[in-house]
Amino acid sequence: MAYTIPNYTELRAASAFSFLDGASHPEELADRAAELGQTAMALSDQNGVYAIPRFVKAAKTAGIRPIIGAKVFLDLGPAVPGKPTMAFLCKNAAGWGNLCELLTLAHAGHKKGEAVITLDALDRYADGLVVLAGGLDGPILSAAKARGPRAAHQILDRIVGTFGPTSTYLDLQRHGIPLQEHGNRLLTDLANNLKIKCIASNDVRYALPEQAEILDVFTALRHKTTLDQAKHILPQSHRLAMASCAQMNQLFCDRPDVLRATADLAASLDFSLDDTGYRFPRFSATGSFDEEADLLRARVAQGMINRYGSPSTRAKRQAEHELSLISELKLAGYFLLVDDIVHFCRINDILAQGRGSAANSIVCYALGITAIDPIAYDLLFERFLSKERGEWPDIDLDLPSGDNREKVIQYVYERYGASSVGMTASVITYQGRLASREIGKVMGLDLQRLDRLGRLIGHFEFRDAGDGFEQRVAEAGFDLNDSRVQSFMQIWNSVLHLPRHLAQHNGGMVISEGRLDRTVPLEPARMENRMVIQWDKDDLADLRIIKVDLLGLGMLNAIHQTLELVKKHHGVEIDLGRLPPDDKDVYAMLQRADTIGVFQIESRAQMATLPRMKPTRFYDLVVEVALIRPGPIVGKMVHPYLARRTGREPVVYDDPLLEPILKRTLGVPLFQEQLMKMAMAVAGFTGGQAEELRRAMGSKRSRARMKALTQQLIQGMEERGIGQGARDRIVQSIESFALYGFPESHAASFALIAYASAWLKFHYPGAFYAALLNSWPMGFYHPSTLTQDATRHGVSIKGVDVNHSLWDCSLEDEGQSIRIGLKYVKGLSKRTGDAIVATQGLAPFTSVTELGRKTGASSTELYALAKVGALGPSRREAMWQALALRADSGLLAGAISNAHEPALPAMNAATKLLADYEGVGLTTGKHPMVFLRSKLSGVVAASDIAKYKDGQRIWVAGMVIVRQRPRTAKGFVFLTLEDETGLANLVIKPDMFQANRALLSTANFLLVDGQVQNREGVVNVSAIACFALAAPVRHDGRNFH
Repeated sequence: MAYTIPNYTELRAASAFSFLDGASHPEELADRAAELGQTAMALSDQNGVYAIPRFVKAAKTAGIRPIIGAKVFLDLGPAVPGKPTMAFLCKNAAGWGNLCELLTLAHAGHKKGEAVITLDALDRYADGLVVLAGGLDGPILSAAKARGPRAAHQILDRIVGTFGPTSTYLDLQRHGIPLQEHGNRLLTDLANNLKIKCIASNDVRYALPEQAEILDVFTALRHKTTLDQAKHILPQSHRLAMASCAQMNQLFCDRPDVLRATADLAASLDFSLDDTGYRFPRFSATGSFDEEADLLRARVAQGMINRYGSPSTRAKRQAEHELSLISELKLAGYFLLVDDIVHFCRINDILAQGRGSAANSIVCYALGITAIDPIAYDLLFERFLSKERGEWPDIDLDLPSGDNREKVIQYVYERYGASSVGMTASVITYQGRLASREIGKVMGLDLQRLDRLGRLIGHFEFRDAGDGFEQRVAEAGFDLNDSRVQSFMQIWNSVLHLPRHLAQHNGGMVISEGRLDRTVPLEPARMENRMVIQWDKDDLADLRIIKVDLLGLGMLNAIHQTLELVKKHHGVEIDLGRLPPDDKDVYAMLQRADTIGVFQIESRAQMATLPRMKPTRFYDLVVEVALIRPGPIVGKMVHPYLARRTGREPVVYDDPLLEPILKRTLGVPLFQEQLMKMAMAVAGFTGGQAEELRRAMGSKRSRARMKALTQQLIQGMEERGIGQGARDRIVQSIESFALYGFPESHAASFALIAYASAWLKFHYPGAFYAALLNSWPMGFYHPSTLTQDATRHGVSIKGVDVNHSLWDCSLEDEGQSIRIGLKYVKGLSKRTGDAIVATQGLAPFTSVTELGRKTGASSTELYALAKVGALGPSRREAMWQALALRADSGLLAGAISNAHEPALPAMNAATKLLADYEGVGLTTGKHPMVFLRSKLSGVVAASDIAKYKDGQRIWVAGMVIVRQRPRTAKGFVFLTLEDETGLANLVIKPDMFQANRALLSTANFLLVDGQVQNREGVVNVSAIACFALAAPVRHDGRNFH
């Protein structure tokens, strides 16, 4: 009777985190292993441990033991071409550290996706690792194929010499490939010669057999070819799915030794990632947690004096409570770390402000990490940190985007050591537009139709029930009956949300005591002087690794630049901490919804709320920032709040216990902290329990935990005599807001920046708009809209001029005019721009030839400058001269430059407009709608819409500058049109959007027949019919969710 194993363990499997070399989520592999009766499973993705945290979590949930590993490409020298791959599995913590370090080395100095390591380099990393060197693409059979069995023996002998005979295995695979059995015989012979063991593996690339087609598509993508042309490079077998114990017993019924060795090896690999070895930097000489706690206490004591002068008893009590918990959790070093970064910002005049739940902490406030007083706003510390929370705190620092943020990042690398710091990763997954483009190309579909399909899908897409991908494919012109198109749609749907590649997170940094690359592998980022760890923020949280988010905020950069420009051109130094908080003129501007460019409150929805809110004080801005969010919208709190604020409804409370908590928001819960306090007040929860309730109902909902806590909440309310109706409403509020709600501390932090930006816009519009233009891309609006709005605020806009423009936009005429910077000229390099600026002080440029000679500008760059009027008003003459310079250096040398320069007619206004939009993306001349106005008799200008009564029928027209289709809007679409007088907001009903999707998704200019909605100072036009206008320029609107 043949030997069989009762439980097979797959020891070589790859997930989709092998990036185009695997087709399943790690969770799918773990679940499938459990379904097949496996009690353990190994995951070894190519060149990384990207999926390991997710795999470990999924495996434990599925009830199987995770075995941790990775595959790495080997460089065996020129005699063995290609990149053979070898798998490494961890036996213990030393093996994990070595795996991380060897993966880091493999990526160092190589292009993204091309990590490779030599056998010699592996000598240092053998301890604690098992290697699997079999398979057709492994080092042994690759060497045999290239140089014969002797070479294969030499390579294997070298590997055994490094890792030892008890840690070197050859995995045999049986996929029905003709050459495979010949290779297995050779591997067996070599193993016998060197006294090592063979095991069985299925070289898994996907969980289920039907996912084989996805791997084929990914393989073609990886090799940048189509499926039709990729036959010779596709996997030779479609049997790379997870296999059952019975299947493997049958496949290896003639090799009981292999089955037995597989089971024995699997049983021996019991390393877990319960402790990665991560520690954050120490700030005491001895590394003592007590010393760090004392140091933090001293820093906070001084900070309390700086903030409060003479702190109140309540403030002192709160500080003591927080410091005690921080000490108990041994987190003092983390706060000292963030304090160190903020101190660097302070002494280097870099704006920095903590956001998020950190603003609930008086310790953070005292250290200057945050700017919101948690005592004055009665903020709840447990939203930030509690004993019950079960994970590390998370402090986010907003920094000016650009050079100043980079200075902070490089300081961290220098201060703590390059080997101890890494940027958090972000996993880029396949989404609708990208997936349609890449999958369609691989399947050989028409590229023009794919482009059209991409525009129809859009980035702002809301998916109605029944509003599927199939309709978009048909609208793009594809035949739904075509079998290839049907296959395309099926694969498109299958690849959605699968990982495509690893990117750098926009600010997360992990800082470690000692070498970080023994905790997690690092790989070079595309940016210089950056290393990225192989895990994202959720992975870090799961493994209890602390990160600090150094986030680049465009508005902070704009504010910083505004302050510099005001100081330079107005001689005024502005201290943001001393801005008058009750400037009536600023609040009047906000009440008019004159907020283009103002942080957080410039969207259509915010503009529609401001006239109804009529903010008059800072806390009104806190509410405004938080109100237009999914939580209040989904929880149906927006309209009740506004109705109570305007006096249309009375302020009521579900229970008297809630009045102190909800009084500031008129009885309507708007913030997460309020909901936590509600649970504490009505059900007797502790702060930690309330935070646990919020998290249980949050984005990672645990149904079992949520049910238990909800029952505890209801029971607590019953014990306090709260009636059924009130109980139901309170539970509904908490459930809605836990998932989507906004922390009050976060709203307050953002409101500070919103007020500062509004104040600067009102008092120094020239400097403010120049700074916005220099900080773009940011915010809601394109530079063309920003310059139009600047003009409406009395700021004149001057075009690019090589004798006056700097690289950035600059101020002229005592701060009343903005000169567009050279950076806006498409096709002009920074090097040439800097050369132009460097020579401006010598003498004005008088000819195109002189400019080229002095700056080294290419003829193409000179032509781009000439086209937008940067070389003088005679654009066509300058363009001709630039072409002549190009001809002088080519086959037509002399043909143009020696010819008599023709008398060229000047560009008319319409041609200049087109050249401006093509060359710099905006115009300093007339708005594009001016050129259509004569054909639009009876069409109402945007500035006049407010004169019409609610319900009146009018025609409006304009350039589409913003499209929105929020997921909370039940399929409604909102478009913003711009004409020469201002903005017009359109409301598109769901059925109308469905009937006119292509038009509304792609048209640059629209003519709209609609009905005025004029209520409470908010004016919209509800569209009845829409028509495309002949576009005088190409201008793509910005799409938002």
